[in-house]
Amino acid sequence: MLRSHPQIFMPDMKEPLFFAGDLRPYLQAPDRDRRPVFPATYEEYLSLFEPAGADQRVGEASSGYLRSRLAAGAIAQAQPAARIIAILRDPASLLRSLHLQRLQEHVETEQDLERALSLEDARREGREIPARLEQPQMLMYSDFIHYTEQLRRYEAVFPRKQMLVLIYDDYRRDNQETVREVLRFLEVDDTVAVSESQANPTVTVRSRRLERMISRAHAGQGAVWSPVNSLVKVLSSQQVRQQVLYPFRNRLLYRDPPPTDQAFMLELRRRYQPEVVALSEHLGRDLVALWGYDKLD
Repeated sequence: MLRSHPQIFMPDMKEPLFFAGDLRPYLQAPDRDRRPVFPATYEEYLSLFEPAGADQRVGEASSGYLRSRLAAGAIAQAQPAARIIAILRDPASLLRSLHLQRLQEHVETEQDLERALSLEDARREGREIPARLEQPQMLMYSDFIHYTEQLRRYEAVFPRKQMLVLIYDDYRRDNQETVREVLRFLEVDDTVAVSESQANPTVTVRSRRLERMISRAHAGQGAVWSPVNSLVKVLSSQQVRQQVLYPFRNRLLYRDPPPTDQAFMLELRRRYQPEVVALSEHLGRDLVALWGYDKLD
């Protein structure tokens, strides 16, 4: 949504993860046909922002910077005046969403969330790892739920006035007001209307084989799909592809996720209640009640 603001520039590569040096070993996607090319040098990283206007603020949205133990210090060294924005979500719902995302990315093979979480210890020891996965750390789900510790790493190197911590529920309830809060924090015009969008919807892949085939077709990979992809681009406008072809493709590939296992979600809330209590105290906001961690009987 920030990309639609004329005073803000964000590159096409949403998550370059350049400053997360400790996460770099597993930036190589298991599906080599879909592997992104991440910037390897600071010059390559800066080149992502070359199209920005002289009067625009520039930024990027690498969510891994929150989990990384090195990113905060590396960002502060490169740009001490950087503005840091974090958006936090109820741990139980985050883990469910993250597991579905890993399945969609073909990183995770275990369809059951409870089973996937139970495999963490084995995976840390190099066992029960999906074939072709180059870095099992991507499946260490519990490592994502250390919010207070993660925020403190940034507070150690940035003034609090340069940090904005948002709660996902506020954004879902009123995303326009939350975006205006971000614009004010960035000191750009908060009266400019920004386009609403939904990114990374929670879905389940209908068929991995079908998704792989369509992804190759979309990317124009292979002797068959390259000319087909080129023909589609010739015969249809970008608007038609975005409004008709891509939505149809998504309906074909994805469906709504199955209902949550309420008993296991309750177990997760009990497991992460101490973290939510600590975060509530750290932020001075009652997230225990907001996220339902006060009703765990």
